Amino acid sequence: MTTLGVIGLGRIGAFHADTLSGLDGVDGLVVADERAEVAAAVAAKHAAKQADSIETLLDSVDGVVVSAATPAHAELTLAAVRRGLPTFCEKPIAATAAESARVAEVVARSGVPVQVGYQRRFDAAFAAAKQAVDDGSLGPLHTVRSTTMDPAPPPMEYIESSGGIFRDCAVHDFDVLRWIAGQEAVEVYATGSVQGDPRFAEFGDVDTAAVLVTFESGTLGVVSVARYNGRGYDCRLEVHGFHDTVVAGWDGGAPMRNMEPANDFPAGPYHHFFMDRFTHAFRAELAAFVDVVNGEAMPACTVADAVEVARIAEAAAESLKRHMPVRIEEVGAS
Repeated sequence: MTTLGVIGLGRIGAFHADTLSGLDGVDGLVVADERAEVAAAVAAKHAAKQADSIETLLDSVDGVVVSAATPAHAELTLAAVRRGLPTFCEKPIAATAAESARVAEVVARSGVPVQVGYQRRFDAAFAAAKQAVDDGSLGPLHTVRSTTMDPAPPPMEYIESSGGIFRDCAVHDFDVLRWIAGQEAVEVYATGSVQGDPRFAEFGDVDTAAVLVTFESGTLGVVSVARYNGRGYDCRLEVHGFHDTVVAGWDGGAPMRNMEPANDFPAGPYHHFFMDRFTHAFRAELAAFVDVVNGEAMPACTVADAVEVARIAEAAAESLKRHMPVRIEEVGAS
């Protein structure tokens, strides 16, 4: 019997509760949110238990899913780790690379497994692209391109405390680049602009950005992110080797118009948002975490991975501010 706790029931937390409630091997849920009425509604929907405190939840579960607001991730993750509970933490694990490294040190000493929420690793096409790199069929890797474009920005109240487009949105692209390349980043150059809501600038953020990441071997990672893409949610990957190229996300739901004559690809319906684009990946990701809780697997995406992603994101933010490349060795602690 495996009982999981879900802490934080906003958009992604409620979505995770929906997914977990339908997974084999999950026998019960305990949920908690600072908004008691929200927790009560989710508990009623899934015949789950509503915990009146984090301590009560931690006392009654076999594993924990942390999906609260970003500023609470580190504290909640460490609270679960101190109880010896396998933990799934949504990205990022902390607000800065240095704090992420401190969390990683505590987790490493504890020996408690912690999985971080980078669901693209569990998408079938992304995983096949990774396999193509690993089996050598692409030859030496020279370029990896990752694109993420939201149909519309999140609420400005969220943007104000999100940490910026690199820490909030592009971290998924940074994780994919590093995972696909199988290398560490050494240098980052970022540029960006505000072309939509002027409040992005007020919060020291941008709504459109491009990032060039140089890896150890010279492989280049190219990231394009934007908050405005009215046709839908666009998430694509291109992996270019000396011998071959593979892509992921170029499916019938890719939100774009193909201007080639006599070509009806993509036919739609277009992906509306990340939750419908990655429904199967989220399910596979949480199923993998259930295996971690049951001692049948180790986390596929670790806290150590998340630290390196945080360093790339921090380097990108610093590069945008300085208008110059930033070496990864300048950022945080490894």
